[in-house]
Amino acid sequence: MTITTDAVIIGAGPCGLFQVFELGLLGLKAHLVDPLPQVGGQCSELYPDKPIYDIPAIPSIGAQELVDQLMIQIAPFDPQFHLSECATEVVKKDDGRFHVATDAGTEFDTGVVIIAGGVGAFEPRRLKVKGAPELEGISLFYSVKDRTKHYGKNLVIFGGGDSALDWTLDFLGHAESVTMVHRSQTFRAQPANVAKMQQHCADMEMMFVEGTAEGVVTDAQGTLVGVQIRGKDRLVRTLECDELLCFWGMSPKLGPIGTWGLDLHKKSQVLVDTEKFQTNVPGIFAVGDINYYPGKKKLILSGFHEAALAAFAIKAHLFPGEKVFLQYTTTSPKMHQRLGVANPFTQKDMEAGPPVD
Repeated sequence: MTITTDAVIIGAGPCGLFQVFELGLLGLKAHLVDPLPQVGGQCSELYPDKPIYDIPAIPSIGAQELVDQLMIQIAPFDPQFHLSECATEVVKKDDGRFHVATDAGTEFDTGVVIIAGGVGAFEPRRLKVKGAPELEGISLFYSVKDRTKHYGKNLVIFGGGDSALDWTLDFLGHAESVTMVHRSQTFRAQPANVAKMQQHCADMEMMFVEGTAEGVVTDAQGTLVGVQIRGKDRLVRTLECDELLCFWGMSPKLGPIGTWGLDLHKKSQVLVDTEKFQTNVPGIFAVGDINYYPGKKKLILSGFHEAALAAFAIKAHLFPGEKVFLQYTTTSPKMHQRLGVANPFTQKDMEAGPPVD
């Protein structure tokens, strides 16, 4: 059977989940499709324990905790999830609606399509040396699912971005030893964290090695005991370790998205406008890391902003000619009804000043 809905959201990461909320406030229903077996996108799959510090009014929140809170927030709108499914086909029909199909055989008749697929069908950039694939998930990791499983180990951490620096600092005091390896002393991370790492090195609390991975060293049982590093002097040295953590970022692959007739930026992001966050195909929108426009910043909070504006544009697209009113969740009875909450805002509060939403 074909499922009829207002919107199909491709991607169930934080931006896709928040898109459900913004659509729900406007009375629109959504189904979400995601190739991962759980919601949360990169936050759940790659760094569930990683703290996030730039969500407004929340000084610090774990990535998985953010996903869990978003799931609670969107519960009143009863979103339907189609996990472990990849959207393979998006075709605009003569009536302006869309036919969407997945690799699991699920089919939709939807008014709009919102692409919230993060960096697309992503996979981590892997350690490409002999013997590395056999160690994956045992002593070679590209994400941290449970930080405590790495405590007490001799860790070598590869990378020069925020994830590498964040985990390097996080494991200090918990791991037996921490060595960070990067190809240069130029980092793509917060300067404050780079300074902290360098100070810890100066205090002999960890070690930094400038170089690249040349190979892994295992014992007779196939257990990792070290990693070979080629330094700037071209000499290869072995660092003893129990585990390797590699944070070289993701290799973005648009997958089927690249075949849907959308205008792309550098073959890896979908071009959108900054009024509606609509693509070159009317009725197809994109929010979050998957989209591009001048000044684009790949931040979760930016994706939340995009989802809010996209929702109003989607409402107008589905109901042309009907005025879409901005209503405050603080005071609107309709918003309270959709959220399933009582109105906490009294007439006395109204007289005291305008609501803050």
